[in-house]
Amino acid sequence: MFRTVLVLSLWLLVFSVVDNIITSTVERQGAGAPVGKQQWRQLGLHNYIKILIIGGLLCYLFRGEFRMLVQDWLSDSSWSHGFLIPLFSLYFVNQHKQEILNLRARPNYLGLIFLVFGILVYFFNLVSPAGYAYFRSLSVLATLGAIVLFLGGWRLVKYTWLPIAFLIFAVPFPRRYYVSLTMPMQKLSATVAGALLDMVGGIETTVNGIVIDVIYKGQRLEPSLNVAEACSGMRLLMAFLALGVAMAYLHYRPLWQRLVLLASTIPIAIFCNFVRVTVTGFIYVLIHPRYTQGIYHDMLGIAMLPLAFALYGFLAWFMSSLFIEESEAVAEDIVVRKRDV
Repeated sequence: MFRTVLVLSLWLLVFSVVDNIITSTVERQGAGAPVGKQQWRQLGLHNYIKILIIGGLLCYLFRGEFRMLVQDWLSDSSWSHGFLIPLFSLYFVNQHKQEILNLRARPNYLGLIFLVFGILVYFFNLVSPAGYAYFRSLSVLATLGAIVLFLGGWRLVKYTWLPIAFLIFAVPFPRRYYVSLTMPMQKLSATVAGALLDMVGGIETTVNGIVIDVIYKGQRLEPSLNVAEACSGMRLLMAFLALGVAMAYLHYRPLWQRLVLLASTIPIAIFCNFVRVTVTGFIYVLIHPRYTQGIYHDMLGIAMLPLAFALYGFLAWFMSSLFIEESEAVAEDIVVRKRDV
């Protein structure tokens, strides 16, 4: 373990010194040249070699953690969106392409300390009986951030901290915490759906935890309607929260509007789940129970995403229309008069 940490740290230290020399030489040769729009292919061969080597070392060092993450994404539908999160992060980086390519980055050796610390934390949680699996995944992200700080300095961190932090949405919660969050949401969804079903004539419901017993036209329906873990809303909440962060980041808005949009993802996701469970209840009672299972159940869940985006988009439009920028207001107040000749 310590040999791997030492080799990786020394290699990065040597590479940063060599890279600094190469970068300084290139900058002296290109001094006075105009800075314009650039493409990723202009990054330079030595930078691509550096990225490949560092990426290969990271994949080798944390290969067990990456394997477990991919297995979770494949086996647990609540975290299947994990495959998309790295793509979003790469897109965020691409949004600052010009700033990154025109950046004169300098190594920051504080990042080397963070790098060693992050790797040690990972291995401690891997081999120690007191280790915590969730911290292993977080230490991988911390190590990635430390490498960016070490090789590019705070200037590069300025444009890459959010893409790196965004990767946390691909890391599954510990199972016990996930269950402790989903159970109250299941009970709340069952209570709301039962209350709404009671408002329809001929339908009487009794909610026991996550189970809704339904009496329709004096006849008890069997089996009872069970709000399963998949209907808790956590899956929609996690996916929509990640997409909400992405949309708030991609579109330029005042900071307060971004915070409102980010905070709104939670109540919007919960509301959409109420709609999903309630609609499922009406289909169960008024149509047939078989249309609340299997592919029909999954399609109804997918249909909640357009509803969530519509509510999110309406809120964004409302906030944009609520306030007028000062420059636009001044422009509207300007009156141009033609002078008679």
